[in-house]
Amino acid sequence: MKDFLIIGGGVIGMMTAWQLAEAGHAVTLLERGQCGREASWAGGGIVSPLYPWRYSAPISRLSRWSEGRYPHLAARLAEETGIDPEFRQKGLFYLDLDDAADAMAWAQRQGKPLARVDDYFLYAREPHLADGLDGALWMPTLGSIRNPRLGQALRARLTTLPGVSLHEGCRVERLVVERGRVAGVDTDAGRVLADRLIVCGGAWTGRLLETLGLSLPVRPVKGQMMVFRTPVATGSRQLLERVVLADGRYLIPRADGRVLIGSTLEEADFDKTTTEQARASLYASAVAMLPALADCQVEHHWAGLRPGAPKGLPFIGEVPHVEGLFVNAGHYRNGLVLAPAATRLLVDQLLGREPILDPSPFLPRSAPGTSDAAVDVPSREVAFA
Repeated sequence: MKDFLIIGGGVIGMMTAWQLAEAGHAVTLLERGQCGREASWAGGGIVSPLYPWRYSAPISRLSRWSEGRYPHLAARLAEETGIDPEFRQKGLFYLDLDDAADAMAWAQRQGKPLARVDDYFLYAREPHLADGLDGALWMPTLGSIRNPRLGQALRARLTTLPGVSLHEGCRVERLVVERGRVAGVDTDAGRVLADRLIVCGGAWTGRLLETLGLSLPVRPVKGQMMVFRTPVATGSRQLLERVVLADGRYLIPRADGRVLIGSTLEEADFDKTTTEQARASLYASAVAMLPALADCQVEHHWAGLRPGAPKGLPFIGEVPHVEGLFVNAGHYRNGLVLAPAATRLLVDQLLGREPILDPSPFLPRSAPGTSDAAVDVPSREVAFA
């Protein structure tokens, strides 16, 4: 039996395991596939909500705490593992915003650098953008991270920690509760015992909790993306150096010159099939922002499943009615953005420490009218709102 059992080897699960292990605890992590290969791999890696002023205050607080940790986090992982997550802090241009006044008011309240810039400023920094832009909103502090490499680095770090037992290709079939307390999980390889169980299953979290008759409103939301391989432009600069966002679509440059375009939002259950319709739409959006991409190769087109939750608020905390059962899921499009804060907030609760911020907005709660009796019968329904 281990001190902690974590289900899910995405960035959330791996960061949680890392913190618990460094605090001196034994941790077992179970991943149905390969660590870091689901939503953590499929996203773009922008270290900010796309339109942060459109989110609630609790999300802003989580995001603000996380953003300030990423430079050190990336540097530490690069030093300790030899895998560079490529954190880049070159800023973001917002094009054609219809709520620019709201954005500026949010930035003033948050003390966040955000400025209106003219076309000269814009094209001086990104000369290959489409003609005819009359300026943009400029957020100079925005960063991005190469999320597949972040996942690789986190996995490599976990393998060096003696307190961590990592099991990939291990499918959890159901959660096990005895007399109202978590006892472990049944997997395709047998039962794994646990005193405390943390479900970080991303879009699959709701399904896992259903094995106890619990209902958590976390659903899969499909997103498709593509990446272009681009040549080095004149003067050894890249075709695109900074993140650009327009009409809900974004371009993200990588250090090697590749440019990502994302993303679609689709209600397709657990289907991760790519479609020609999405490919055409993404391609059109990319070329509209950066016309030179029409001469570049589309290197890869993929789909992932985001864990959607009501109002975009993740569930972080102990599940009612089941002692020792915790969840950290429902981060929607902001899993990478919020991961440092979301995992620290849960670890603070697990270890009885003063939390980094108020956890109450994120706690799973029983819906009105449900019983407060402990859950020890698989058929029992408990809803969370």
